[in-house]
Amino acid sequence: MAKKVAEPYKGTGKMRKAQKRQIEEFTTLLKQAHKEIKRCIETHNTAAAMDLLAQCQEGAVRTGELIEKTEGEDCPAIRLVENYCELVYQIYGELNRGQDGKAGNVHKKLHRLLIQVENSIRNDVKVRLEMVFLPYKASMWDSLESVWQAADADPACDAYVVPIPYYDRNPDGSLGTYHYEGNDLPSYVPTVHYDKYSFEDRKPDAVFIHTPYDNANYVTSIDPRFYSGQLKKHTECLVYIPYYATAGGMSEAQAQCPAYYNADYIIIQAPKYCNFFDQSVPREKLIPLGSPKFDRVIRMCGDPPELPEGWKEKSAGKKVYFYNTSLQGMLGDTEAFLKKMEYVFQCFRGRDEACLLWRPHPLLESTFRSMRPMYKPIYDALRDEFVNDGAGIYDDTPDIETAIAHSDAYIGDAGTSVTSLFGVAGKPLFILNNYINTPPGDEDWRGEAVNPVLDIWGDDRYQITKNNQLWFAENNDYHYKFYMDLGTGYSSGGYYIKAVEIRDKIYVLPGNAQDFLIIQDKKIRKINLPYKTTQAGAFWSYRYNEKYIFLLPNQYPWLVRIDTITEKISYVDGINQFNVRNVEGERRVGGVCPYGNELVFASPEDNRFLFLDMDTLEGRVLTSGSKCGLGAQGIVPEGDNLWLLPLNGTVLTCWNPKTEETREYGDLPEGFRSVQWPHNLECEERPFGAMVFYEENGKENIVISPSWGNMYVSLDRETGKMEEWETPLPFQNRGRNGYFTAGGMGGFVVGYSECGKANYRIWYAPERKLYDVNITTKEYREIPIEFDPDELKAHEPGFMEESEWMQYCLNEGAFNSLGDFLDGRVTGNQFDRDRQIKAFSKINADTEGVCGENVYRFVREKIGNLA
Repeated sequence: MAKKVAEPYKGTGKMRKAQKRQIEEFTTLLKQAHKEIKRCIETHNTAAAMDLLAQCQEGAVRTGELIEKTEGEDCPAIRLVENYCELVYQIYGELNRGQDGKAGNVHKKLHRLLIQVENSIRNDVKVRLEMVFLPYKASMWDSLESVWQAADADPACDAYVVPIPYYDRNPDGSLGTYHYEGNDLPSYVPTVHYDKYSFEDRKPDAVFIHTPYDNANYVTSIDPRFYSGQLKKHTECLVYIPYYATAGGMSEAQAQCPAYYNADYIIIQAPKYCNFFDQSVPREKLIPLGSPKFDRVIRMCGDPPELPEGWKEKSAGKKVYFYNTSLQGMLGDTEAFLKKMEYVFQCFRGRDEACLLWRPHPLLESTFRSMRPMYKPIYDALRDEFVNDGAGIYDDTPDIETAIAHSDAYIGDAGTSVTSLFGVAGKPLFILNNYINTPPGDEDWRGEAVNPVLDIWGDDRYQITKNNQLWFAENNDYHYKFYMDLGTGYSSGGYYIKAVEIRDKIYVLPGNAQDFLIIQDKKIRKINLPYKTTQAGAFWSYRYNEKYIFLLPNQYPWLVRIDTITEKISYVDGINQFNVRNVEGERRVGGVCPYGNELVFASPEDNRFLFLDMDTLEGRVLTSGSKCGLGAQGIVPEGDNLWLLPLNGTVLTCWNPKTEETREYGDLPEGFRSVQWPHNLECEERPFGAMVFYEENGKENIVISPSWGNMYVSLDRETGKMEEWETPLPFQNRGRNGYFTAGGMGGFVVGYSECGKANYRIWYAPERKLYDVNITTKEYREIPIEFDPDELKAHEPGFMEESEWMQYCLNEGAFNSLGDFLDGRVTGNQFDRDRQIKAFSKINADTEGVCGENVYRFVREKIGNLA
């Protein structure tokens, strides 16, 4: 079918609101002119009165011409305007002949006829609205389509679709390859070429956009002529509708975009999303009406369109799995992403009952070119192999809803709007772990289950598993049994990070939650904190003693202190801003440690430290005086000394805050290097993780365990000499496979009972093993950490509400592999379509598929109020 091409309307019957308002404003001026004409006649200023009459005549003629042009010559207002012109001409002639009439009669005649003109214009001249829709990516048209359809169906509205061009960014940020996708929109959508629509001349009543970035997108850019600030110059109502939909959360990058400040309204999915936007965005702009993307997917899943050419023979009689590869997944860890692609393709090979429909993100290839060019050949080879193999469907069409309508299930990343489309459509979501690229072995469940948060007081009886369950080792022997579910109602999400027992109460401390739990006799009491952040990661860690628990804020605005005796909660402002910062585009957290009766918080970007009194909550800021003030990721107390483990650089600093003395150590052994996680790039960041001290027979031993570093290091305090401290086991930096992900080799677990002794615990992260090691003799023994895999399976959630940020899904793991999902072997809850649709209704203000109609109605009413 040929593409429909429209032209902006130039004929009759199309008066615009702005034109009618111009006419109404002119009639108001005529009223004022009539009063002035009356005054001039009364004062015998005939020349001035005649001049005003001539101006009234000239303006009335132009008004009549405009009405005739837009409404036609049969419009009743035309005759009344002509009568008005005749009256003005008659009065002008009388004055010119010296026949001074009574001023009151002249004014009355003019006013009476002008009232008739005004009434006719108000009642007989119908305003037509003009609305313009500006898609740039054809694949994102669904975010505007249902609003356009509602506008197009209104006889009183002229709706134009004006696709706008965009450019790939070159590596230096300049505009590169030109793209125009107007010809890729559905054939039933008439379009106007952007060069043929003049915003300056037409001044549309409303303009709808679906990109918020203007010049702030590092991958692509729309033509700068269509940046939101330029558009706002020519319309009274600029509306931004997100090109994406979300299954629960929004990234921080979406909190503040240039178009938000130029748009009059921003359409959001549900009221909860108001809190995701930066406080600088006026709340009255945020209108929770749903997402037009949901309208289309609901409609098309109910009545699937014809299969595109070539799809039928590949999918006939098979279950179709929609495979989504997202930008977030690729940029997060490109090597893992590519290995995951290869693994997914392998899992589908030879399966006669399954068809893989692979739909890469529309900007994936351009993002490879601009941001990961060294990996582009690997991606190209995988893509070409998949396409040439011919077993699956490679979908690069602009219409994602067709693919969703013909798919039976989703597999892919969580951080993509596509999950929400499958969610509202009621189709299963299997969320991939991009680090998993092998089928699970018999012991690979340990990589997911054995991730203990080890206690500085040595009490490791309680551990919280990834599915928000509390497990208990009665004798503190690391042999864990199921204790209870923590009642989050979610299968994941990292809501709590640690449980500590103080006196007879178990305190369950939050990570992503904004509350904490107190458990006594297996009864949970939830203590809610003020809800302050919509982002994951409210708290990054904790510190506690017998009297207080401190919750260390990440996204949460305050430090929280819990008095375990009175249960009084105190909030301390300023800690988050000091200890957590965005440095060079990365969110970084400084170290924290106790120092006498104070907690010390390190800045992550300089050599300042905040000392907070645990009792009074009064603070003081000191500077270490270190020459390498690049932020400390760790602070290790040793008597009056504080050892500063750098975030940036490889210089270790010993600082005495009382004497202000500092000494720096940076003579690292040959071969020492830091390897960035997850990109595996050599760097000078986060080299050290922890330190231990032991003195025997007058000889001091200082050993430093790595964070991103590749070896343990011993230090001679006096000479400054640093040497490799060879571990009794051949430790590695990375886990054996994707089930055992690790950002480093682990390190010392320093408990208060171990300080100053020869034996310390070492957590070997890549193998999920705990050892007791004598740092002098290097004798060691493993401390077994045990879970019963059958008991773990019995408590595996399966399909369930996952978190606030993913409403309902099944996560890939050792007990639910991709192969298991394809074979229909789900451990835990089986898929429940009704439960999924109910869960996703929390993030969609409109579950009926009529968001577009509601958005159009809202904008039309707002435009009417501007008239």
